[in-house]
Amino acid sequence: MTPSVLSRLPVHAADTRHLAGDLAVWLIILAELLAFAILFLSYAFARTFDVALFNASQRTLDLNFGAINTVLLITGSWCVVRAVQAVKQDASAAGTRWLLAALACGSGFVFIKVMEFSDKAQAGIDLSTNTFYMFYILLTGFHFFHVLAAMVFLTILLVKTGAGRYGKHNHHALETGAAFWHMVDLLWIVLFPLIYVMR
Repeated sequence: MTPSVLSRLPVHAADTRHLAGDLAVWLIILAELLAFAILFLSYAFARTFDVALFNASQRTLDLNFGAINTVLLITGSWCVVRAVQAVKQDASAAGTRWLLAALACGSGFVFIKVMEFSDKAQAGIDLSTNTFYMFYILLTGFHFFHVLAAMVFLTILLVKTGAGRYGKHNHHALETGAAFWHMVDLLWIVLFPLIYVMR
């Protein structure tokens, strides 16, 4: 477009795209991704020194639980996306329902992980058992607490959405919570094949 044509465009035609969510939370997300990336690389590096031990230890993990948790987190992310879309259309009731569904998925994930951690503890497995289990407990435990933090975040957003605090012109906080939840989901999508599947 020529400058003369651009000058005649109405103000609302200007590019109004912006970063979805709060910049400070995005910086936290980047820091968290970096921390996990270092742990993932450390795991991969340590694995090269004792592949047989890592493979044998991996076989004690429940692949079905890991797969179910993957489905739960991906479904939870989809629910969060639907919640944001609903609120952007001033449909707070629908947004509330979608956030409840996301929290249900998160609760399912937490329940399964607690069962896994309990099973390992009863078998006498801890950080000192071997290198694989050290990484397994560190990585999945660190991620577990991120899921809990994301659920607290979503619960606060759920209460405020239910109270009608968010809508078409006020959904910044909801986008921020969604960004954090998606980070948790993304980390698990990397963690699951790395810890449970790859041999």
